[in-house]
Amino acid sequence: MSFEGVAKRFDGDEARDHYAARDLSLTIERGELVAVVGKTGCGKSTMFNLLIGLIEPTAGRVSVLGVDPFHRFDALAGKISVVFQNDRLMPWRSALANVAYGLELRQMPKAQREAIAMDWLRQLGLDAHAHKYPHSLSGGMRQRVSIARAFATDPEILLCDEPFSALDELTGARLREEFRRLVKETHKTGVFVTHSIDEAIAIGDRILVFRAPGHVAAEYRVADALQRQDEESLKRDILANMGDAPSTGNGLPV
Repeated sequence: MSFEGVAKRFDGDEARDHYAARDLSLTIERGELVAVVGKTGCGKSTMFNLLIGLIEPTAGRVSVLGVDPFHRFDALAGKISVVFQNDRLMPWRSALANVAYGLELRQMPKAQREAIAMDWLRQLGLDAHAHKYPHSLSGGMRQRVSIARAFATDPEILLCDEPFSALDELTGARLREEFRRLVKETHKTGVFVTHSIDEAIAIGDRILVFRAPGHVAAEYRVADALQRQDEESLKRDILANMGDAPSTGNGLPV
């Protein structure tokens, strides 16, 4: 997937036109797990919405699996799954039925879709809770159901919009580890949007640092960066490239 010179302007009167993204260019290769980090208002959500085809760029080109996600939204059906900040489970459906929902929309036979859903609940340690409803599950368990639902449809791309930010630190760390493992084991492409530098380092093969108006200020290949500097130094450098301190210059310019 790629962005080439993308701009997104939200119109007001002439004095108030606002660019949420400008000169945004990036490429994410198949099989990569890329973390996108930046401060509130830096354009992360705009990038995310452009990627899934909810909004059209004002200028430039967005390509996902070779197609324009806005003008050919239907062509990407079933190829992209999204994990949101809240679990967005349907309260009237059991955990099993929630995970199976995407397969139900594809009119897959009930026995087959429930077998797939149960397998994903099992992989995420929730098979004993398959027939419980969301109100009886903890926040971490509900988010595991949401992750299982995303994987169950066997998409090529998984997009995550700060999915663990509402969880306590320990639960969030465990889910990050599980999510990363599953992405790698299933050879998916992952884009993980976060405001947390720690989370970006923990989950990403590569980190893209966003600054306003929505553009990539620096990028890091995590393994290579950690060979050059310790983790605390890397965090300081990412923070600097987010715009909060003088940069040490270790992030690759883009």
